Amino acid sequence: MTQSIPGYEQLPDVVTVTATGPVRTVTFNRPDDLNAVNIDLHWALANVWRMLAADTEAKVVIVTGAGRAFSAGGDLEWITSFLDDEVARDESLREGAQIIEELLRFPLPVIAAVNGPAMGLGASVAVLSDVVLMSRAAYLADPHVSVGLVAGDGGAAFWPLLTPLLRSRVYLYTGDRIDADTALDLGLATSISEPGDLMSDALTLAERLAAQPAPALRATKRVANMYLSQALSGAMQAGFAAEAVTMVSPEHRERLMALRKHAKR
Repeated sequence: MTQSIPGYEQLPDVVTVTATGPVRTVTFNRPDDLNAVNIDLHWALANVWRMLAADTEAKVVIVTGAGRAFSAGGDLEWITSFLDDEVARDESLREGAQIIEELLRFPLPVIAAVNGPAMGLGASVAVLSDVVLMSRAAYLADPHVSVGLVAGDGGAAFWPLLTPLLRSRVYLYTGDRIDADTALDLGLATSISEPGDLMSDALTLAERLAAQPAPALRATKRVANMYLSQALSGAMQAGFAAEAVTMVSPEHRERLMALRKHAKR
């Protein structure tokens, strides 16, 4: 039976954590906004991993989105505020780095149940999980370049570690959608589920992992992630530095304001 649990009271209501035995399900909870990442959700993504690591009854984590999206990337209103608010801009970059770092060193297995669009930071959270189960109706996309940004907290740093570079680079350059079949072929997804089966498939796998000897499983994850952490250390620093520069570029302002205007029609 799924139930709410104590220990996560600091989280804003845009993220929920529920328990099914030793399995914790983290749900992005802005369904009316396609779980776009706003200031509260960004903070929660930076801090929920330490809360989960301190949960002594937890053995496996599932990450998913409420409604029909996993996460549609950054909330336009929040991102637009960075154009003229240097403090907010710098804080978003610091938290962005924290999200990636916390995911990489998080000790428990993480299963991304990608139920719908996973864009920008949403795609990053998905593919940095240990297992990526995609609904056949879902897709990945990293549209940073399309809005004049370097994908500092996105795929530029780590997609080349996971995919054939000559095939994946074009998706980073264009922001085009990667459907479930293509994601599986590229190595950005582990398997594909029918939409109605996604969460049950994720829970079945989570329960199987939870039954594994915990010390061996955690140590295996730690060793496997050493390669990612070592390879990403320089690329992530360079990526965030480059993203900071493009966040104040005329091209980014122009693209973002046009996108915001179109979204309000």
